[in-house]
Amino acid sequence: MNQSVVLEKGAVPRREGVPRLPARMLLAAVPVLSLGVLGCVPALVLALYRGTRADWLAALLLTAVSVAWCFQIALTPVETTGGAFLLDLTLLALSTVGAAGHVLLARGAGKGRGE
Repeated sequence: MNQSVVLEKGAVPRREGVPRLPARMLLAAVPVLSLGVLGCVPALVLALYRGTRADWLAALLLTAVSVAWCFQIALTPVETTGGAFLLDLTLLALSTVGAAGHVLLARGAGKGRGE
């Protein structure tokens, strides 16, 4: 039996697809301009916009990377070499390039290309 579902007053249906390219480019600029400090913001905006499980998992992952990078900054000395430096560099790259790349390469659910 297929019964129609009545939306409650004020309920907003979930959006399909991804934001247009100019909006995604602005979102991708946030982690680059903030040098990774705000790396989780574009993924959170995309997760709030689309609301899919994959978007929320990506937002969770990038938030964890940003938090780990903040702890890495706070707990390591200024002049670091070796493994600590490599970890810092990896977290910085994931927080900036990874976050920007995620927003630019995000695709619509079940669709081909995002545009």
